[in-house]
Amino acid sequence: MTAVRLPSSALDRIRLHGQALSPSLRRVAEFVVQHAETVVHQTITELASSVGVGEATITRLCHKLEFAGFHAFKIALASDVAGRGQAHATTGRATGEDAPSFATRLVRQTTRTLEDTARLADPVLLDTVARQMARAPRIDLTGQGNSGLVAQYFAHRLMRIGLSATTYTDPHLAAVSISTLPRAGVVVALSSSGGTIDTVQHLKLAQAHGHYTVAITHHASSPVTRYASAVLFTAAQEDPLTDKVLDTLTSQTLLLELLYAQLLTHRPESHAMLRVTAESVVDKKY
Repeated sequence: MTAVRLPSSALDRIRLHGQALSPSLRRVAEFVVQHAETVVHQTITELASSVGVGEATITRLCHKLEFAGFHAFKIALASDVAGRGQAHATTGRATGEDAPSFATRLVRQTTRTLEDTARLADPVLLDTVARQMARAPRIDLTGQGNSGLVAQYFAHRLMRIGLSATTYTDPHLAAVSISTLPRAGVVVALSSSGGTIDTVQHLKLAQAHGHYTVAITHHASSPVTRYASAVLFTAAQEDPLTDKVLDTLTSQTLLLELLYAQLLTHRPESHAMLRVTAESVVDKKY
């Protein structure tokens, strides 16, 4: 029996399967074809809401088209929309662009992201989250990939002011840590897309154990928000096909710095702790 090799293009696969799709799957497929540029940046929750179907229907379409899941489908769709060469040009140096011009463009783009994130920051909600964290016996931070790096950075910041903060890059260890979190613990989950499976599962686990949960994401309608006591928004999103992460890293970092500043107002001992922790490593520097 001869194996059939399907094209890598998401849109081509939709065209090939079009007549064989059920009415609900066909409705999703038609929406994707008409709004591909929008869909490539949507979460599975947002796409389901846009079409008026359940998330399971989106997953079924992806499997019907022989993609491993929605994320794999979006990667193929992003290639259809922009092409790898064009997508790279939006994050790297464009053809013929000199280094100073690229630097200026990058700074302008990052500045706009930071300003947008600052506008999204809710002072009242930041204070509520800070109060919960200030009195927590331990704070667990979770995130995968680049978000995991930011989680590590913020855990270090919290330790410097005397808060017990933990983060693990291994999702299994993170789950074990969350499951043993003391009563009234806080779990902070970072996911720009809001749809990273491990991060969503960690927050769901924390909620099931009765802990205060915080989601930091770009998408209001995303799986991670379902399990959050509080949701803080950033103003950046990553393209599935590019390595454009500066917007995500800077927006997450700014939001956490705003949260950190609020934390200091609820922990008057923080300034003394900063001195103590600074002195603890004084012999490590010349």
